[in-house]
Amino acid sequence: MSAAKKLYETQIKQAIQKELGYTNVMQIPKLDKIVINMCVPEATQDSKKVQAAYDDLMAISGQKPVITKAKKSIASFKVREGMNLGVKVTLRKERMYEFIDRLVNIALPRVRDFRGLSNKSFDGNGNYSLGLKEQLIFPEINYDKVDKVRGMDITICSTAKNDVDALALLKALNFPIQG
Repeated sequence: MSAAKKLYETQIKQAIQKELGYTNVMQIPKLDKIVINMCVPEATQDSKKVQAAYDDLMAISGQKPVITKAKKSIASFKVREGMNLGVKVTLRKERMYEFIDRLVNIALPRVRDFRGLSNKSFDGNGNYSLGLKEQLIFPEINYDKVDKVRGMDITICSTAKNDVDALALLKALNFPIQG
């Protein structure tokens, strides 16, 4: 069991239940899934760029990513229908908690000029999204093998019904959220 999951099961559940005043254990918010997405805009010129992003995302997540394809042809962007444009991966259960642990304790402190995550990135339904400008903050990435610095979008989905509950959950998981 990862450290983040053990912390959630032993301490965070009870603390959130008291803080939010829930009487039923099933009302307590918990993490549902994490979706990591990397878009590769230069894939229109060189299709091998998607493979490099695929390898990076596989190293970061510890799971095989899915290659996303274009749904429509857009002539002004030189995109054809079915063209590979990016990669994404959905983490659940044990891998999700391991990723949260690495993100909070290792990767985010390595971000340049980091002052905390914005508290305005909630979507109103208890989900939190953040964007990273480079994949190099993760220790799994070999700096010498990186062809281009790519960003990624990370969406943390929870069972919380509103942003207040989700904020309480993420703060309890040691997320450095401002405010």
